[in-house]
Amino acid sequence: MEKAKEFLKLSSEESESVSRLTIHPHRVGQESSFYEDFAIRGLRVDRVEPGFVACTFRVPPRLTDRTGKLASGAIANLVDIVGGCVVHVEGLPVNVSVDISISFLSTARPDDELEITSRALGQRGGYFGTVVVIRNKTTGEIIAEGRHSLFGKHYSKL
Repeated sequence: MEKAKEFLKLSSEESESVSRLTIHPHRVGQESSFYEDFAIRGLRVDRVEPGFVACTFRVPPRLTDRTGKLASGAIANLVDIVGGCVVHVEGLPVNVSVDISISFLSTARPDDELEITSRALGQRGGYFGTVVVIRNKTTGEIIAEGRHSLFGKHYSKL
């Protein structure tokens, strides 16, 4: 833990530089957020059908771990985002993630093109289940498979 603290410690020059930063509040609907710019920029929606979404994502270097592979947190984030959008209803608040279970089966490197599909498994009241598969678009190899449970308001069954 001490090693991590030392690594993250800012020099006085770095601390001074950070203290001069001005961070403006995010204006929803008018500009992208830091999260959107950092974590999901480049995610392209290819196909949308009732209960199904297919996306493409080219792995950017900013989302890799120290070994140069797509970070497991980035994979979890993709499962969360794409799994949630398959059950989202425009005009209603975003559903809340209740549980995410991910099987990490392989890895991806910068510039690998990934295919991410999400299918709605079902709905009971405001509870939704989805399954997300992330695969290397070139080789077909499955990188990860996730099951995502969400809760929120709903109009009708999927």
